[in-house]
Amino acid sequence: MGPQGVCVQALPARAPGYHGALPAKWAAAMTSSALSIDFVSDVSCPWCAIGLQSLDQALARLPAEVAVTLRFQPFELNPQMGAAGQDIGEHLQEKYGVTPEQVRQTHDAIAARGAALGFVFGSARNRIYNTFDAHRLLHWAGACGAPGAQKALKQALFKAYFTDGLNPSDHEVLVRLAVDAGLDGAQARQMLDSGTHAEEVRAQAQFWQANGIRSVPSVIVNGRHLIQGGQPPEVFEQALRQILAETA
Repeated sequence: MGPQGVCVQALPARAPGYHGALPAKWAAAMTSSALSIDFVSDVSCPWCAIGLQSLDQALARLPAEVAVTLRFQPFELNPQMGAAGQDIGEHLQEKYGVTPEQVRQTHDAIAARGAALGFVFGSARNRIYNTFDAHRLLHWAGACGAPGAQKALKQALFKAYFTDGLNPSDHEVLVRLAVDAGLDGAQARQMLDSGTHAEEVRAQAQFWQANGIRSVPSVIVNGRHLIQGGQPPEVFEQALRQILAETA
């Protein structure tokens, strides 16, 4: 699975937990009571589910006057994955060279981390799937949905895949999750069937990779600070409070 706390592609990643300044061109003028957060992740990354759960708890601990804008950005761990997906054990052995025992140990550690945060990693998940259409749906939810719809959909996708073992490339699953997140099912189906937002999602994914993001979750705050990995809530909270203090 790569370094502890992150899901990685084949290229080297920054050290998990790195928190520091990113290129100045990303920076935007922010007030001391505002946080603009880009959560770069993949639906099939367990550390991303843990990271979002932790980040959510950290944000709840901040002062009520802190205004938070949270956006979900695409990252594909397996962009070449076929429609049928691949057995998880086979995939991890091919990609990372891990043994079945190492896979089991990692799964148990992830499940324990999730349980401590209130997220359930179920036993039904046994395949890795292509997540591009899920990212298209998330992009659409962010662009056309009501406030909070994109986050609700992201959480529903994590639960569907990691808790219930559903296929996040299946359009029937995606439409149902869109409805559960408060989005229009007919519009979601039309968007998925039409291929809409494919170019935008690819462009966004390429942007983050071109700027050094090689592992997820990567949390970019105010366009310039990076917090990487499925960190505990306390780590996210400390980093966010530090960022707020620095911009005061």
